[in-house]
Amino acid sequence: MAPDMEALYNERLTRYSTALQNGKPDKVPLRPFAAEFAAVYAGMTCQEVTQDYAKACKAARALAAGFDWDAIVGNMVYVWTGLTQAIGLKYYAAPGVEISSDTAFQYIEPPEDDAHMKPEEYDALIEDPTGFLSNIWLPRVSRDIVAPGEPATFRSHMAYLKGGMAMLQYFGALGEQNARLRVEAGMPAAIGGILKAPLDIIADKLRGYLGLTNDLLTMPEKVKEAAEALAPHLTAVALASSDPERKAPISFWMHRGGVPFVTTEQFETIYWPTLRLVIDALWAEGAQVLFYAEGDWTAHLERFAELPEKSIIFHLDRTDPAEAHRVLGHKFCITGGVPNALLSYGTPDEVRAKCKELIDTCAGDGGYCMDASAIMQNDSRVENVRAMTEFTREYGVY
Repeated sequence: MAPDMEALYNERLTRYSTALQNGKPDKVPLRPFAAEFAAVYAGMTCQEVTQDYAKACKAARALAAGFDWDAIVGNMVYVWTGLTQAIGLKYYAAPGVEISSDTAFQYIEPPEDDAHMKPEEYDALIEDPTGFLSNIWLPRVSRDIVAPGEPATFRSHMAYLKGGMAMLQYFGALGEQNARLRVEAGMPAAIGGILKAPLDIIADKLRGYLGLTNDLLTMPEKVKEAAEALAPHLTAVALASSDPERKAPISFWMHRGGVPFVTTEQFETIYWPTLRLVIDALWAEGAQVLFYAEGDWTAHLERFAELPEKSIIFHLDRTDPAEAHRVLGHKFCITGGVPNALLSYGTPDEVRAKCKELIDTCAGDGGYCMDASAIMQNDSRVENVRAMTEFTREYGVY
């Protein structure tokens, strides 16, 4: 690594790490989660960066070279359709195949009467989560894999083989990408590891949201037992994929636990206690978790405040920034808050005004990172992202 890149990398990593620990660095760090926006900046389509991860990585490197940020995700377009198609997954729509080439990949919600897990199968999931996923769930969500007991097929064997090879290829490339970002652009990795709440797994991958909503009313104890059974497995995946040096937090994408997806009672009795099992276990290993709080979580801030100091980072989407800072700011770093609609349809001056408001509200004593409210897709305008970057560098100096 060239000496100037070594120094730049260490400067940025120190700034970012200090803020994540709720400390006061020299400047407010910038850590934008840029997905299909990287394609726009690099002159590519959504289809290119979704179907060809090498192009997605190239686009992320272009962002790292073109913007003065402090941390970046090596490829925020996390679904590589080469992998999903190798194993024959049916619940993703790929740009340029099922949808327009200029549309980000889509998750296909299962019909209520044809969910990937049936309501009567909770006991099987509770008894053996990995066995259920391997033997029952995977054959249902794959076009090619056959269930145990059915006649073996060439396509089924090849789906397992291709899927395993594709996963090794993809995740190996992401490690190489992080190394290139460090050497070529002096850019640290923003996150390491991945996590979902147990209840979100049931909603996103098994029962679908409509199915889960019905189950929460008709069989809440079974839902809670299933979430408890999934918790240790999700903990293990998060730790196995985490940053061994504990510099980058584990990313936790929060989906169906906020307002208005579950009731307050369902949050208090199922979502929160089963999630807390995971967060406490991760913190016992020294692993911070980034609560990427999609939607509005203002109603639940007091619960998050119960967690050990510095164990999480809280990301603002629609949660009230002032309230988040009041309730959480003394214990945890806060990130984000620049509305994506503003980055897409606002003016640079409006973006600067919002950044000033966020810095004034959340960053006075440190412990804040600038970012958009949600992952930046291909509707974000380059001039607005540039305004967010340059204003934060100018105004966000301690």
